[in-house]
Amino acid sequence: MFDKEKLAEVKEKLETFDEKTQKSLEKRPERQEKFYTGSGDEVKRLYTPLDIEDLDYNRDLGFPGQYPYTRGAQSTMYRGRFWTMRMYAGFATAEESNKRYKYLLEQGQTGLSVAFDLPTQIGYDSDHALAEGEVGKVGVAIDSLADMEILFDGIPLDKVSTSMTINAPASVLLAMYIAVAEKQGVSQDKLRGTIQNDILKEYIARGTYIFPTEPSMRLITNIFEYCSENVPKWNTISISGYHIREAGSTAAQEVGFTIADGIAYVEAAIKAGLDVDKFAPRLSFFFNAHNDLLEEVAKFRAARRLWARIMKERFGAKDPKSMRLKFHTQTGGSTLTAQQPDNNIVRVAIQTLAAVLGGTQSLHTNSRDEALALPTEDSVRIALRTQQIVAYESGVTNTVDPLAGSYYIEAKTKEIEEKAMEYIKKIDELGGAPRAIDVGYIQQEIMDAAYDYQKDVETGKRIVVGMNKFQIDEEPPKELLKVDPAVGELQKEKLAKLRAERDNDAVKEKLEALRKACEGDDNVMPYIIDAVKAYATLGEVCGVMREVFGEYQQSVNL
Repeated sequence: MFDKEKLAEVKEKLETFDEKTQKSLEKRPERQEKFYTGSGDEVKRLYTPLDIEDLDYNRDLGFPGQYPYTRGAQSTMYRGRFWTMRMYAGFATAEESNKRYKYLLEQGQTGLSVAFDLPTQIGYDSDHALAEGEVGKVGVAIDSLADMEILFDGIPLDKVSTSMTINAPASVLLAMYIAVAEKQGVSQDKLRGTIQNDILKEYIARGTYIFPTEPSMRLITNIFEYCSENVPKWNTISISGYHIREAGSTAAQEVGFTIADGIAYVEAAIKAGLDVDKFAPRLSFFFNAHNDLLEEVAKFRAARRLWARIMKERFGAKDPKSMRLKFHTQTGGSTLTAQQPDNNIVRVAIQTLAAVLGGTQSLHTNSRDEALALPTEDSVRIALRTQQIVAYESGVTNTVDPLAGSYYIEAKTKEIEEKAMEYIKKIDELGGAPRAIDVGYIQQEIMDAAYDYQKDVETGKRIVVGMNKFQIDEEPPKELLKVDPAVGELQKEKLAKLRAERDNDAVKEKLEALRKACEGDDNVMPYIIDAVKAYATLGEVCGVMREVFGEYQQSVNL
């Protein structure tokens, strides 16, 4: 891309520049000896064409919406339409969360994103002993189709796109969503949305797993197969780097480990007999946006290019849609501080810019008070307005991939891609992502990175405004959102009423059919849908699968 004579000229002038700069540093030294990205990688003083002299435009960048998708998943990006503004929400009961969803839609949100409480995430009903004290706390409690009907009451499911952050029991919540749509008169082929459905990152970083690896992968591939035939507009998995980054990984680790998980899902689906071009177009990804604006932009671009090359060269995908990495972004929860929480508005604005400049397809912006509690309505509105101001007022959406060609951005994109690929090769050598998880390799790498970050914060090498520098005396926060402890009792009452009024013989019959399907080789999705339509509860459905599949036990050697 660059003329060799011109590069030699740049090199000569750069040497002269460095000599002059060294002399000036004797009188006016830089703020610190070395500078680092948010991930701890050293940043040079100046980037020039010499840092990207091997860059081939057609091979490495291309055009937006075309292989290798470095410059974006769509040809016109936000000139066509903005990303989906999808505020992650859910707390207490289905009734309370339904009100919040309607409020957000009135404020201009363009997609729903459901947060489930911890018992729902691990497949227990609200009246289970292990659910005590956790019902409705970090998300909405969904025990049965009856709750799901309330959650989406008055929200036409053929008009909205819905994302559900659910993993181990993803098949059950998707079945409930399909059943609610049917009651609204909406056919499955009209449904748009995403289930997270990424169990490998649960074993790595998050912990809301239920079943062992093999049956978990079966459930995932069953969903791939069922949706490719019946729910074609549905994204069947959101392969998540978000929680890997929240656990303390670097940007390159987030990309490398996430894509390694994606490789494992593709391999499992192919092994199950699915054609790669039949299911791969509905795979999606979920990434974090941190504070280092330029590193994050490069990270997103590197992830797109790396996935495109892997799908084409490793799996022989032919459909361009199979190679196109689409992703949702959430701003970095772990970057928010309880100290001076209004500062978090600024952090989220920077992270929003990173996601948009990096080409995200949908975005959730965290609220200023989330380091303290679930967000209030006022905080959620400010977070949503942050997206809207970037969309309508910043100007960064008027051209596609506006930072392309920056010497630093292109050099950093290549660096992250190469580092991520090194992790993927190591994971391949260990036998793939599930095996790398079992031996603790991925977890250990993340823990080492998290330790280095925390050490830098505690020594003051890394500044966190308001926490280890520029502190002030503050009064305790007021007007935080608190979930009423009575929610747990209310859910128990609803469950008792449901079990008394439903056709329990029909429930028993559907659960027994599900058991036999789990014991055999049938796709379990139709059986789960039948069970939830009969108002079998989440806990009952997951209970059958627990009995057949067993439960995952963490046994890594860290």
